[in-house]
Amino acid sequence: MKRLLSIPLCLVALLALGQAQAAKRPNILFMMSDDHAAEGIGAYGSWLKDYVHTPAIDRLAAEGMRFTNVCCNNSICSPSRASIISGQYSHVTGALNLGCELKPNAPS
Repeated sequence: MKRLLSIPLCLVALLALGQAQAAKRPNILFMMSDDHAAEGIGAYGSWLKDYVHTPAIDRLAAEGMRFTNVCCNNSICSPSRASIISGQYSHVTGALNLGCELKPNAPS
């Protein structure tokens, strides 16, 4: 009988340990949209804020972290995405224009 009671107690302890481990992980939301300037998001307070309504993004910005100094490795969308996926510059990945493909040996 004691053995039967110890199994559920061990399971509860393991679940509690798993929850503690999960709480240590960072909560990161990576949002990416194609050709989306800061002016298109109300939280940045641009001249478009009265015309562009982004309540969900605005709430995320208010409750979390908002980046104000960012850059893009390439202004063309496909090479820019390739840089994000691989962590390398466009000239290294070989993705230099629209409709390009990553080199087969490119990390991702």
